[in-house]
This record gives sequence, structure tokens and C-alpha cells, in this order.
Amino acid sequence: MNKQHIIPAIESLLFVSGDEGLSVKQLMEILNVAQEDIKLALDELTKQYESDIRGIHLVEIAGSYQFVTKKDYASYVEKLIESPPNQSLSQAALETLAIVAYRQPITRAEIEELRGVKTERPLQTLIGKALLKEMGRAEGAGRAILYGTTKEFLAYFGLKNIAELPPLPEELGQENTDQEADLFFKSFQEIDSK
Repeated sequence: MNKQHIIPAIESLLFVSGDEGLSVKQLMEILNVAQEDIKLALDELTKQYESDIRGIHLVEIAGSYQFVTKKDYASYVEKLIESPPNQSLSQAALETLAIVAYRQPITRAEIEELRGVKTERPLQTLIGKALLKEMGRAEGAGRAILYGTTKEFLAYFGLKNIAELPPLPEELGQENTDQEADLFFKSFQEIDSK
């Protein structure tokens, strides 16, 4: 990788990694770049974000680097979180919500298996909007959290109960999870557009 592209690549990766952040080792593996180049780029990126014109900065927490809000602007972020603007749900949130609605109770790992991508953020968003809640714990090793829908979910989509969800075609096989996730999403788009 060209050295001039390392900093923007790291910036992009840290942006999408969110609260989890990324370690130097992870960045080395993803970018296929030497440790010293990663560290130099992180130092430069840290300096760039220390500017007074930036609302975020780069920090290292427990060996992972992540972007965080500067203290001077934390009150604005808190205000947004306390009363988020009325927004429709993202595609990721709708897909996650549909999978939970049709398969509840379901664990995060099972949702991720169906979607093929991580679902931590969509789950947090949906729990924050009170559309999903923890329904208990799964049996077995790890006792994963089980998720299910709420009364607010029913109200949001104008449903009296879960039985009013659009039916899924019976010919869809369990083995084709990509088609299944697409179908869930299409069903929820229909309800959300009513």
C-alpha cells in the first residue's frame, strides 16, 4: 500500500469500526502494512484530530484505537441521544428488526448468521427506539441474550399482534439465508410504507 493512502485508509476503518475500534494488529492485517507504518500513521492522525476545528479525536482504549467526541461537544451528543430526531429506520435496522420479528426469540449470533454481517449497532438502535428488548437467555454455553419485539414495535408498524406480519412463502428453504433476509426486509418495507 502506498504510504500516502495509509492515513485515509485507517481513518475510514476506524470510522466504520465505531465503539469497538481497531488494534494495531488488526490494522496491520487489514492493510497489509508494517507495524511501524501503522503507528506512524496513527500518530499523524491523532495530531490532525487534535485541531480546535474538529469535534472528535482519536484515542487508544485498551489497545484499540477509536474516534470519540471531544468533551467540549459532548453535551450536544447527549442532547441528540436523549431526543433523537424523527428518523425512519436504516436498511440494516429494518433487516435486523424483520429477522427478530419472524424468528423471535433469537440471539445476536443467529441474526448475524442470517444477515451475514455484524448487527451490534442495529440492535442498539432498535433497543434504543424500544422496538426490541431482551427476552431472556438462551440455554447452553455462553447463555446468549435472546431478543424479541415490543409493544412499541407493534404500534410503530400498526399491528395488533405478531400474527399480522405478512406471511412468508412456504417454498423458501431454511438453507438459503440470503434470500430469507431479503424477504424479511421486503416484508418490512411494505409495512413501513403503509
